[in-house]
Amino acid sequence: MVKKVLKFGGTSVGTIDRIQHIANIIKKEQLNGNKVIAVVSAMAGKTNELVKMSNEISEEFNKRELDVLLSSGEQVTCALLSGALIKLKINAQSWLNWQIPILTEGDHTNARIVNMNVEKINKFLDSNGVAIIPGFQGISKNGEITTLGRGGSDATAVAIAKIFNADTCEIYTDVDGVFSTDPNKIPVAKKIEKISYDEMLELSSLGAKVMQSSAVQTAMMYDIPLEVRSTFTDRKGTKIFSQENIDYTKSVTGVAYSKDDAKITITGVEDKPGVAANIFEPLSKAQINVDMVIQNISSDQKTTDITFTVKRDEISKTKKILKENSKINYKQIIQNEKVAKVSIVGAGMVSTPGVTYRMFRALSDEGINILAISTSEIKLSVIIDEEKTLSAIKKLHTIFDLD
Repeated sequence: MVKKVLKFGGTSVGTIDRIQHIANIIKKEQLNGNKVIAVVSAMAGKTNELVKMSNEISEEFNKRELDVLLSSGEQVTCALLSGALIKLKINAQSWLNWQIPILTEGDHTNARIVNMNVEKINKFLDSNGVAIIPGFQGISKNGEITTLGRGGSDATAVAIAKIFNADTCEIYTDVDGVFSTDPNKIPVAKKIEKISYDEMLELSSLGAKVMQSSAVQTAMMYDIPLEVRSTFTDRKGTKIFSQENIDYTKSVTGVAYSKDDAKITITGVEDKPGVAANIFEPLSKAQINVDMVIQNISSDQKTTDITFTVKRDEISKTKKILKENSKINYKQIIQNEKVAKVSIVGAGMVSTPGVTYRMFRALSDEGINILAISTSEIKLSVIIDEEKTLSAIKKLHTIFDLD
C-alpha cells in the first residue's frame, strides 16, 4: 500500500465541477489501494479577492488579521472537496490547521512549517479514510493562525510528505508538467519528462510558476520524489528528483523569465572598503532581496557606479532607504522599471563549454542589449529591456534546441 500526498492548486479547484472531478481522481487512487492525503489551495482568484477586500479596509491591514482572512479560502475548499468525496461514498474528512495541528514559526504572512501531529490522521488513513488538509497555513506555538506566503500550498504538501513519510508527492495543476519555457508564450515549448531538484529550484525562483521554490528546496533537502501533472488529462507529468538519477543530453533544460524586476543604479559612490556593505546592509534588514549586482570603477579609481536589481514592487521602499542612508555619498539614483530577467537553466552547463558565448551571441543577433548579468553553476541570467522579452526567449529556446 502506497501513501500519497496529492496537492491540488487553485485552478484545479476553481469551480464546483472541478472539485467533483478531483474527488473522482482521489476515489480512483483509493480504489487502487493507496492511502491518500489531499492538500488543497483556495479556489482560483479567491485569495486575490480577499486581499482586495483587506485593501479596501486599509492598505496597511493588520498582518495577524490578514492571516485569519486569507486562511479562510482553503477552509472552503477543504469542506467542499470532503463533501464531494462523501457523496461518492468515500470516508473523507477535512482537518483544519489547528485541528491537526500544523505547527509553524516565523512572521505572519511569511511563516514556515516546523512540525505537525501525525497520530490522528494516520489512524484515520488506517481506517480507509481520505484526509483533506488546507495548504498555505498553520498555527504558531501561541495559537495564532499563520500563512506561508504566496504558493505556500506547495510547501505544505512537501512538508506533509516528509513528516508523514509519504512514498510520493504529486502536484496537480492546469498544465501537463514542467515545460522548457512558458507554453502560453512559446507554443513550441515542450514538456520536460525528468528534471533535477537543482534545475527546478532555479526555474521556480526565476519565474516559472509551476512550483514554489521553497517547496522544491524542502523536497531536495529530504529527497522527496515529486511529480508535477495535470488535473485535467491522464498524461504523465514531470518527475523531479536528485540529479544523479537523470541522464542529461542537453546543456540547457529550460528558459525562464520574469517581469517583476527593477534596476537601480547609484552613480558617483566613493570607492572605499565597506561601501557595498553600507549600501546593502539596510536593504537586508528591511527584507529587500537584492539579486544581480554590478560595480563599475571610474578611470580615476576614486568613485564607482553600483547597479543592482530588486523586485519592482519594492523600488519605492529601496530608494527611500538609500536616500536616508547617511553612510554613503553618491551623485544620483537612477531607476529603470521597464526591465525583465531572462535566464537559461541546465545541469549540463557545468560540463559544456561555450554556453555563455552562445547566449550572448544569440541576444546580440536579435539586437538585445544586456543590462546586467548573474551566473551560477547551472544558471545564467541577464537583465534586458522588458519589450524585448518575448524575442529573447524565442531566440534562446531555438538556439539551445529546445523547440
